[in-house]
Amino acid sequence: MAEITAGHGGARWTETLRHSIRSQAKRLLGIGVPEVGAARWGDLRRTSPISRNFGYDRGTPIDRHYIDDFLSRRSADIKGSVLEVKSSNYTRRFGSDVTRSEVLDIDSENPQATIIADLNAATDLPDQQFDCIVLTQTLQFVYDFNAALRDLHRSLKPGGVLLMTVPGITPLRTRRMDWYWSLTNLAVQRLLGEHFRPENIEVAVYGNLISGTAFLYGIASEELGRDELAACDPDYQVIVAARAMRTA
Repeated sequence: MAEITAGHGGARWTETLRHSIRSQAKRLLGIGVPEVGAARWGDLRRTSPISRNFGYDRGTPIDRHYIDDFLSRRSADIKGSVLEVKSSNYTRRFGSDVTRSEVLDIDSENPQATIIADLNAATDLPDQQFDCIVLTQTLQFVYDFNAALRDLHRSLKPGGVLLMTVPGITPLRTRRMDWYWSLTNLAVQRLLGEHFRPENIEVAVYGNLISGTAFLYGIASEELGRDELAACDPDYQVIVAARAMRTA
């Protein structure tokens, strides 16, 4: 409770008492909403982000924290013949019993790439070759993502699994690459449903108000508490994650 003293400054005394009573009432009622005009922005009162690099320069970006969580829960799917985009980072970190690791990229200068193809028209992808495809934060750069999903589905073996994440609430990197889309869980469910059987699709959302806000500002996941990261509010989707299996 704030200290209250009698004597001079009666107006200040009254205001302090009112503030103390109001604060206690809010705590008792579970109300934490400031009055209009009383919100304290602190370091967040700014028109430019704290980091323009998704928070990489401060630690682990919020979306990458969620991707790690998703893939760690699905690590049993990352096995056999695995295809990943851009690098084999997640295959190496979360895979088990991986017998073949391929890396897909549109950039022929990528030294890790073993398959050069454009997901807008990835007709060069081999048919029924992969037990798992890891596709993280990629579809936002593909204008014709339906074509991409069609060809990725074709490249899976019967019983093979696509592990996919897409951005929801996010900063954009428009200065360095073409960024077309952010998606919701409903959009992902319907898109995958055009290529996979509905009973073989699982969609999850990650994020909440504070983690979404932190991500927009470029604040790293290490700067939030465990409970703040773990809370899930479907109205504030930072990423959407999905597991889709090709019918055996």
